[in-house]
Amino acid sequence: MQTIFDFMSADHDRLDGLFKEFQKASHSGPAEAKKLFSEFSFGLKRHIVWEEEILFPLFEERTGMKDGGPTEAMRFEHLQIKSFLKEIDGRISLVQDSTGAEQELLRILGDHNMKEEHILYPSIDESLGEKEIKAVLEKITKTRRSHL
Repeated sequence: MQTIFDFMSADHDRLDGLFKEFQKASHSGPAEAKKLFSEFSFGLKRHIVWEEEILFPLFEERTGMKDGGPTEAMRFEHLQIKSFLKEIDGRISLVQDSTGAEQELLRILGDHNMKEEHILYPSIDESLGEKEIKAVLEKITKTRRSHL
């Protein structure tokens, strides 16, 4: 059985790979870098939607932790992440160096993903039965086809 941890962690890995491809491409040509960054940005924003619309409410319901809990901190980090995505996208469009923003984005994502993979996803998996996990993953799968 696939767990929420398995699915979401695999998406973290996929996104990390896309970002590394973008960074390599940024040295060879702006068109390819723009394409890869757009794919990465779309995927990361979709990942955030899955968390904020599906997983965070589920975690909050199951644990009773809402205000001041880990999801509140993660929502704030999502705002920071989106801000860096916008900044990097703007710099790419203007063919400007985005290294500083990239490093800050990676710093935030590293800490953020660790919290999700060590707290959020395992807690949700532990609080749900096999049928419930399957239903959540189906909901995520349906959401992954929609546009942001």
